[in-house]
Amino acid sequence: MAPISKECDFLVIGGGSGGLACARRASGQWGAKTIAVESNRLGGTCVNVGCVPKKVTWNAAAIAETLHEAAAYGFNIKETSPFDFTTFKHKRDDYIKRLNGIYERNLEKDHVEYLHGRAHLLSKNEVEVVLDSGSKETIRAKKILLATGGHPNIPNTPGAELGITSDGFFDLETLPKRVALVGAGYIAVEMAGMFHHLGSETHLFIRHETFLRTFDPMIQETIIKEYERQGIHIHRNSSQSQIVKKDDGWMTMHYTDKTSPDGSTLDIDCLLWAIGRNPEVEDLGLDKAGVHQNEKGQIIADDYQNTNVDNIYSLGDVCGKIELTPVAIAAGRQLANRLFGGPQHRNAKLDYTNIPSVVFAHPEVGSIGLTEQEARDRFGDKNIKIYKTDFTAMYYAMMPAEAKPPTAYKLVCAGEEEKVVGLHILGSGSAEMLQGFGVAVKMGARKRDFDSCVAIHPTSAEELVTLK
Repeated sequence: MAPISKECDFLVIGGGSGGLACARRASGQWGAKTIAVESNRLGGTCVNVGCVPKKVTWNAAAIAETLHEAAAYGFNIKETSPFDFTTFKHKRDDYIKRLNGIYERNLEKDHVEYLHGRAHLLSKNEVEVVLDSGSKETIRAKKILLATGGHPNIPNTPGAELGITSDGFFDLETLPKRVALVGAGYIAVEMAGMFHHLGSETHLFIRHETFLRTFDPMIQETIIKEYERQGIHIHRNSSQSQIVKKDDGWMTMHYTDKTSPDGSTLDIDCLLWAIGRNPEVEDLGLDKAGVHQNEKGQIIADDYQNTNVDNIYSLGDVCGKIELTPVAIAAGRQLANRLFGGPQHRNAKLDYTNIPSVVFAHPEVGSIGLTEQEARDRFGDKNIKIYKTDFTAMYYAMMPAEAKPPTAYKLVCAGEEEKVVGLHILGSGSAEMLQGFGVAVKMGARKRDFDSCVAIHPTSAEELVTLK
């Protein structure tokens, strides 16, 4: 065995949002000698190929929407040249590089030693890190955090390698003319909306009748109708049998769907797989430390982020609990508090209930708590009352009827107290709106608490405090 070259109180494997938050809290606030290891770019999926560049791209698509809608307000905007996707892409890359630098400087500020390399467990207390130079460091750590995240799946369909994943989306130098996206989760739905509004002919292939199938049915039914109204091609009950490269650089997708059960083809210049993600554990050496995984390969961790090995912890996407960046950050900070913050923090952990989430679709979707069916299953039909509304937001009042996107809200209330156990919203501004209403739901708000709040008029949000 290689000699020990470094020792520390806390070794964090994975420089994504959760790992960095935990490392900085452990070192910067509690004084633990901490080393962080990352083999790719600092910030993980969210900063580099996820939330941040996604939201920047969504902003661009939203601007394109606004330019299109401006005519209804009397503006006569003439496009003198098409959207310059290449320039936009390079500016977005520069922004992400600045963030990478900020993350590294933050580690320095909090006295976290940073190693860029690939880490492998040797035992429950020892880790080998292969640095970029090829040299190796062997680190002995009292406690180890596994926060390595995940990576997108690619199916075993013949020719699947011709497509890209959400990672590859951010490498595109030009906007595709015709794109096919395969998947029904938030990544596929968000990217389909962005491609469409930026000008690509967009086809979304889903396995069932709707997408976002973990969301409340109101969300599912409303958003799929809206995507079809906008002109996005939805291929229901679909499957792909083969992808074939053409001489002109395009591809031919062979598929079946609801309208073509005997098979059809589609020529495309971009194919994006958004069919799920796998944990980043392939060469982590979990077996050498005896760390348990579930049937999906995810590391098994309890609500306190403990694995089955007493000094090894795990959080974030590699555990698959709730794969959202703010969840990993909050869990990481609470773990650092518990491990190094003294007796007053010995029971610190993240509360995984009532976590709000947003889909940056067109329009936006927000949700917190239980869907209607989940609430009925938990509390019984007779103990559930539903309040809902759908309407046209005032912003769209100037537009012709066929061009007006929907807005739809639902409150799911339980028991005689009518405690709000689920809140589901769809429409412009839903992302910003949900953060405030999320606080209310987290605090245990009842329907009468919503009713007691004076409405802000004229807004869409006022509908949530005036539901009958």
